[in-house]
Amino acid sequence: MPKGYWVSVYRTISDPERLAAYNKLAPSAVAAGGGRILSRGGRVVAHDAGIAERTVLIEFDSFEQAVAARESVAYQEALAALSDGVERDFRIVEGIDLTEVQSDLH
Repeated sequence: MPKGYWVSVYRTISDPERLAAYNKLAPSAVAAGGGRILSRGGRVVAHDAGIAERTVLIEFDSFEQAVAARESVAYQEALAALSDGVERDFRIVEGIDLTEVQSDLH
C-alpha cells in the first residue's frame, strides 16, 4: 500500500506567535494520526519556481491515513491556533508502492 505524505512549504510567516501555538499542538496531533515527521525547517535548496523557506515533510502509512489525520479534531485545533499567522502551500500526496516499482524494473 502506498504511503501518504504531508508536504508543507511556508511562503510567509506573518505571526510567529501563532506559529509557536500551532507547533505546540500539531506534533501530538500528527503522532496521534500515525504521522512521522521526516523533515521540519531544515536546509532547503529551491529550484525553478520553488521557495527556499521552511518546509515540513510528514510520512503516514497510507494516503487515507494522511487525509484522516488532516481532518482530525486534534489537527483542526492546531490549525485554529495557526489561523492566518502564515501563508503556506500544504498538500497531501500519495507515495509509490516500491514493490510495484521494483517488479517493473525486473
